[in-house]
Amino acid sequence: MPDKHRAGLPQSAPGRAAGGRRSPRDLHPLAWWIWALALATAASRTTNPLLLLLVLAVLGYVVTARRTEAPWARGFKYYLWLALTVVAIRVVFRCVFATGITPHDHLLFSLPHIPTPAWYAGIRIGGPVSLEATLSAAFDGLRLACLLCCIGAANTLANPKRALRVLPGALYELGVAVTVSLSVAPQLVQSVQRVTRARRLRAGQSKGVRALRSIVVPVLEDALERSLHLAAAMDSRGYGRAGTATRGSRRATGALMLAGMCGLCAGVYGLLDGTAPAALGLPALLAGAGLCAAGLALGGRRVRRTTYRPDRWRAAEWGVAGCGVAAAVLLFGTVGYDATDLNPSLYPLSWPSLPLVPVVALLLAGAAGVVSPPSGRPSGPGAVPGQRPPGATRSAVRTDSTARPHTEVTK
Repeated sequence: MPDKHRAGLPQSAPGRAAGGRRSPRDLHPLAWWIWALALATAASRTTNPLLLLLVLAVLGYVVTARRTEAPWARGFKYYLWLALTVVAIRVVFRCVFATGITPHDHLLFSLPHIPTPAWYAGIRIGGPVSLEATLSAAFDGLRLACLLCCIGAANTLANPKRALRVLPGALYELGVAVTVSLSVAPQLVQSVQRVTRARRLRAGQSKGVRALRSIVVPVLEDALERSLHLAAAMDSRGYGRAGTATRGSRRATGALMLAGMCGLCAGVYGLLDGTAPAALGLPALLAGAGLCAAGLALGGRRVRRTTYRPDRWRAAEWGVAGCGVAAAVLLFGTVGYDATDLNPSLYPLSWPSLPLVPVVALLLAGAAGVVSPPSGRPSGPGAVPGQRPPGATRSAVRTDSTARPHTEVTK
């Protein structure tokens, strides 16, 4: 067949597939983390259940639209179950340790009261449970659940191994430990699914507590085997190498980092406390940030590593990070709406309002599912990497196959 480029046909733009569609590629992991942390910051500003449910809806939409078929991308539903458990525990604790009941509360039921000693004054175990106290606990638990789901969305969307490459050289060893720890939960989920599938194929009839032993033992054995393989692979690639840093260089790096962290803590305290001296606010924060940067630069000299085809920060990354940051700024600015709408009062008991500006801000955060490009991994259960999808041209497949090569960090 004649070559299309030689025949004078128009070529598709880089990063675009045939028909004007964006070619699939994996987004920069730091963009997903910025988006998720900014959305978590926005969720921490409110206890309005309608806004918190909208945050969960935004997370569910973006994760469903842009997750891959990797092992770490299959655990978002477990984060949802964990969030539901957090809400339930928060409500149960509030009901058991009944405090702050006012005469105007609507009583639901009463638990048996357990007398407490004098030194335990102020906290009651059991007693009347009101509707206002239960709703307050549920709203606080829902806010914490949204924060957990934001972190779960970041772990689902961002590749933890690729995120290791963007860390400074001084934090490389710490980044390896964090990457391994973040990948433990998805690997355990994958092991549980694999063992459960094997039991189902063997017609295992035991359920509930009886099936726990037949699932836990293979999962622990698989986790130990994965740990040994990971340790052997990291040792063969030179992880943990001390490098050429002298003792004085290590001490100087530690001193700079310690002084920088103290400056950051003092600066944050000065900015949050209005009665603190002026020198304890922004100047201390800038000085601490400078010392930390100097420590990272000095410590990074002893780490030498190469990266094959590093991830690029393109317009899609700016769009995704900007969507999350814009949502956080709009909820922190309290411009165009009343600040009490973010934390509605339960006295008197009424339906919470839905302010327009926070809703628009959270919907703007959900636009990350549209701004980001499609995933570069096959999405179907029977898809094969490199296989041409229906309706795609050969040039589009060529672009997709080279959009995200396999990368590896060496040291």
